Amino acid sequence: MVMIRINIHEAKARLSEYLARLRHDEVIVICKRNVAIAEIRAVPAARTSPRPVGLAKAELKVPASFFDPLPEDTLTSFDGRDAE
Repeated sequence: MVMIRINIHEAKARLSEYLARLRHDEVIVICKRNVAIAEIRAVPAARTSPRPVGLAKAELKVPASFFDPLPEDTLTSFDGRDAE
């Protein structure tokens, strides 16, 4: 991993240049008085192919109790009524 360290002033003055240089495995570390305060990383490329469907088929079993109504105390927790 390549790390580029720059101070805030340099980042403000030349940010577009640094972003143009940014590669997949590089990190730009922005420093304030030579102390790291933030990182800028490249965003992963968007998926070009559709996600496959059914990869975990037969690995997940949903029990019938999953569809049972929730207990009253759980429902009141969701509504915020238990905080009174």
